[in-house]
Amino acid sequence: MAHEVTSTGPVNIAVIKYWGKRDTELILPTNSSISITLSQDQLRSKTTIRASPNFTKTRLWLNGVEELNLDNNVRLQNCLRATMKLRKEYEDQLSDEIGIDNVQPISSYKLHICSENNFPTAAGLASSASGFACLVYTLSQLYELPISTTELSKIARQGSGSACRSLFGGFVNWQMGTKQDGSDSQALQIAPHDHWPELEALICVVSDAKKGTSSTEGMQNTVKTSTLLQHRINNVVPERMKLMIDAINRKDFNKFAELTMKDSNQFHACCLDTFPPIFYLNDVSRAIIRVITEYNNTTGKPDEFKAAYTFDAGPNAVIYALKQNIPEIINLISKYFPPSQNNVTYFSNPYNLFSNEKENIGKLSLPNNFNENIIPVFPDGSVKQILHARIGNGPKIDHDSLLNPNGYPINLK
Repeated sequence: MAHEVTSTGPVNIAVIKYWGKRDTELILPTNSSISITLSQDQLRSKTTIRASPNFTKTRLWLNGVEELNLDNNVRLQNCLRATMKLRKEYEDQLSDEIGIDNVQPISSYKLHICSENNFPTAAGLASSASGFACLVYTLSQLYELPISTTELSKIARQGSGSACRSLFGGFVNWQMGTKQDGSDSQALQIAPHDHWPELEALICVVSDAKKGTSSTEGMQNTVKTSTLLQHRINNVVPERMKLMIDAINRKDFNKFAELTMKDSNQFHACCLDTFPPIFYLNDVSRAIIRVITEYNNTTGKPDEFKAAYTFDAGPNAVIYALKQNIPEIINLISKYFPPSQNNVTYFSNPYNLFSNEKENIGKLSLPNNFNENIIPVFPDGSVKQILHARIGNGPKIDHDSLLNPNGYPINLK
């Protein structure tokens, strides 16, 4: 008898960054981190897993066509092994309670797994976090594991560090832990997705190409060579964690924005302090920073902010702002980074903020006191897309399978 579950998982974007591992096998971070889970309306992974006694080996396909060699994928094997072990323990427990003949031995079945993203992979948009969180959540549902989300986060962490944060919605704290076995390196929710409904995000897709230096490679080079990273780990992050949790709990956007931008800046400073240096930001990324900085200057107060930029390990910008300022920010980005002529999906409008202004975005007047000469207008298409997202929930069950009745990807020819 086959068993199948499909689910979707979200992207999370860190506001206090994790960069560097103290244990590369268990994926134990050198510092704690805080992230925000974004709505799956715009960015998500989707995974279908079927377990069957008729399958001869466990197989995985990405985007319905590319089959991965699982023998060389240690991280994925770790997640499979850990969840299968828990399922076997659960089966043994059930056998004692209701009899072995009444328990399906799903832990012994081979799996067919199909996973896809609706956004570019390896472009600095947290695809691995979303993908592994979705995988582990789907396994937990398939195996009906009676464990908490925090316990499950320890398994997802072994696939991709920041995947542990995508198992929760809202605002999430990945506690680095201190134990060598990683048993206390786990994710906890700071606040649910509806805690701060006014806070929203814009993702400016600058590049959908695979980045030149992977996060795994970049992290380890930074750990080995950056003295600034050691200062960050020991002297900066612990205090910022406390301040950021307090800012989130109090919904203090000014403090939230200040910490978010400073932490992004320092993360990329650590990348530049790596030898040889790592360049994740490009000219468009830096120009977006200039625009947001000038936009914040229009408040006339050094400690008052209307937007906060942050960049993960890639050139794509994430801008956090309160809902009332989102249209103004989209107008600014569209003015300085206009869409290509053929791009009809330049920005998403899922919440109907622009019902009367869509055709005028990028042409509206600038905010008062904004220095319009801060940067030149970039060539069309320099920002490929602007995605507007709210704060979202963690993984959820989906009923649209990626596998056909025979257990193979629907798109496989």
